[in-house]
Amino acid sequence: MSEPGAPPPSIDPAVVIRSKPYIAALVLAAVLGVPISIIAYGFLALVAAVQRFVFAGLPNLVFGGPAPAWWPVPWLVLCGLLTALTISYLPGTGGHSPALGFKTGGGPPSGRELVGIILAALTTLSLGAVLGPEAPLIAIGGGLGALAVHLVKKDAPPMALTIMASAGSFAAISTLLGSPVLGAFLIMEAAGIGGMTLSLVALPGLIASGVGALVFVGLDGWTGLGSFSLALPVVPPAVPPTVAMLGWAVIMGAAGALLGWLIRWVALSLRPIVHLNRVLVTSALGLLIGLTAMAYQLISGRSFSQVLFSGQDALPELVEHAADYSLPVLVLLIACKTVVYGLSLSAFRGGPVFPSMFIGAALGVAASWLPGMNLAAAIGMGMGAMCAAMLRLPLTSTLLATLLLGVDGVAVTPQVVVAVAVAFVITIVLPVPGPRAPGAPEDAGKVQHRAPSRTDHAQ
Repeated sequence: MSEPGAPPPSIDPAVVIRSKPYIAALVLAAVLGVPISIIAYGFLALVAAVQRFVFAGLPNLVFGGPAPAWWPVPWLVLCGLLTALTISYLPGTGGHSPALGFKTGGGPPSGRELVGIILAALTTLSLGAVLGPEAPLIAIGGGLGALAVHLVKKDAPPMALTIMASAGSFAAISTLLGSPVLGAFLIMEAAGIGGMTLSLVALPGLIASGVGALVFVGLDGWTGLGSFSLALPVVPPAVPPTVAMLGWAVIMGAAGALLGWLIRWVALSLRPIVHLNRVLVTSALGLLIGLTAMAYQLISGRSFSQVLFSGQDALPELVEHAADYSLPVLVLLIACKTVVYGLSLSAFRGGPVFPSMFIGAALGVAASWLPGMNLAAAIGMGMGAMCAAMLRLPLTSTLLATLLLGVDGVAVTPQVVVAVAVAFVITIVLPVPGPRAPGAPEDAGKVQHRAPSRTDHAQ
């Protein structure tokens, strides 16, 4: 994902919007929305197909039934090996390191760097590491948008590159989070777009996002591959907020912030070790992830798939069958998912959104056992708090938690807002987790993240 730069103060957005070049940019954004969204849909479909074959189809062929508990172990080792080789030997280091947060600096990836970003994300997401597809898709969309501008006009001004790269990113995640508006909001808040830049960048981005959403919907029906948008088909009924629930919201916010700090501590503490020998260490981390998933299945009797992957597909099942989970199993699930999420952040490639939402939802289901707590409110508070802790984007975190709950999201908004605010404030106050290795190379080329600072823990 590119971080749009602010235009010079002398630029009048109203004049720019009425200009012929900007009108042409709007048309180009609409046109680019089609191929970029098709590529994004194809990438998600490929990830899903590989996951199904490796973890469901192949074991059924080999064993005539579900995969045994040890099955993910060798695949996670392979995941670490392939991801590390891609990062080490292809241009662009496979994109930015998710351990450094979601906010970016630098320009969009080049065409050569896109190959490494796609391959690193494909192996990470397909073979079981616990990260989401949103960050790679944003980088892919931004890179394709900038590449299209270069093909049309090699000497295009930086502002044109910024606008079209952002439009490409908007199109790539147009419906991934359930709504093109929510995806656009995530990009704008993460990149810190405001003022005149917001006026100039948002319009072509929203056009590309809207076109991309239509393409996603059309491909869902035409291909029969299904939807790759985040959605909860079954949502528990919400009740009006009470004083007790608002009190629990404070505790949920604090719990989310502390859990998020622990996850970042694991990721940032391991990064210096990863840089010592990326191939060996990343393969070893894959082994640990696989062993953790195996232990969860052996202890709980539930599938290792709940611990692996981004959590996007497992989240609806968790919410729908929340009553079937005992408190010890939920605690075990949260603990295992937390560990593998931290391990994945340290060395693999992907986004932080979906694992945060899954852990937050599981935390909410566990908290629903508390007196005076409603299940829908607990899930919303958990997701909002975890997203705020990991993304440091309070507005996006609130929208993610409330919009996902549909009409019931309105009823739980006060509790979610309190939980998000508490989690965000505590995250800002807590010290930077994990050591930083002096002189350690950053995991990015043009799409690298800024190094964390006292006031920028999660980045």
